[in-house]
Parts: sequence; structure tokens; C-alpha cells
Amino acid sequence: MTLIRTGLGIIREKGFNNSGLQEILQASGVPKGSFYHFFASKEDFGLAIIEYDAGEHQREMERFLGDTSCGAVERLRRYFEAKCRYFESRRHREGCLLGNLGQELADQNETFRVRIERFFADWCAALAACLKEAQKAREIPTHLSPDSLAAFLVNSWEGAITQMKITKSTEPLQLFMDFVFGVLLKPCS
Repeated sequence: MTLIRTGLGIIREKGFNNSGLQEILQASGVPKGSFYHFFASKEDFGLAIIEYDAGEHQREMERFLGDTSCGAVERLRRYFEAKCRYFESRRHREGCLLGNLGQELADQNETFRVRIERFFADWCAALAACLKEAQKAREIPTHLSPDSLAAFLVNSWEGAITQMKITKSTEPLQLFMDFVFGVLLKPCS
């Protein structure tokens, strides 16, 4: 697990292609032979990191979106607020690991592309389920497709993260929050 977490941090910071195996092994204190006992290649290791990160994200979504003590829109707000706090604590660096890897590797490695595509599809499905619940409870208008709305949220969030990294500011994330929760998911009157 140390190797995965260390590799995740380095790859999130530098990208997959710019992260050397030797650097990851040194930082984690794992001997090279031990690495090859668990992973057949750097690609195999990268896929394990994607699985780990996707699992962590799934648990985070379940924690926020599964909290039935409040309405669906409030759960979405709390979920994205927690993400905003995380990126602010990272001083606007790194961004979304799978978004970064998608940009870097989608044209280079079909195995990575397909796995990252599945991650984003699963994320959209979880958000869409919450949005459907919000519509059923009449928290938000029902004329918008929850699936399209979820895809819009993910695409907009990923764009806001990219702009956050470029501007070294949380303003793009705040703009996302203001528009999504002040306009798009504004409660029905």
C-alpha cells in the first residue's frame, strides 16, 4: 500500500510518463525486486494506482451522497465543498489524478483510456442517481435530464480544476459552486 500511495502522489504531481520507477521506489523505500513481485510492469502499477484512486473516490461519494440526513442537493453541495477544501489544502496543485491521466494517456494507451472512461461513467452515474432523487423530491426542476446534468457537472468540475491549476486560485472552483448551486440546481419555488 505504501508503494501505491507514494506512486499516486508522484504521478499526480508529475504525470505518468514523467514519473520514474526508480524515483517511486526510492521515495517509498521499496526494493526493485519487491516491485516486480507485485507488478509485471509500470503500466500494471499505473492501473493499480487508478484502481486505488477510483476506490477512494467511490468511498468519498458514498459518504457524502449516501448521507440521507439531508436532501439530495445538499449532499451534492457538501460533496463538492469537500473537494474544494481538498484542492485548497493542496495549494491549487495536482488536480484530479484521473483527469490528468486521461489528458496525458488517452491517445497513447487504450487500456488506460478505457479504465479512465469507466471511472468517469461511474462518477456520472452516481451524480445522476442523486439528481434523480432531487427531482423526485421536487428539490430541482424536472425538465433537465439527470444523466446530461451529471455529465455537465463532471465536465465543468474537471474544467474548473484545470483552470484552478493554471490560475493558482480557487476562483474557478468557486465559480463552479456559485453557478451550479446558485443557478443550475437552484431550489424549485
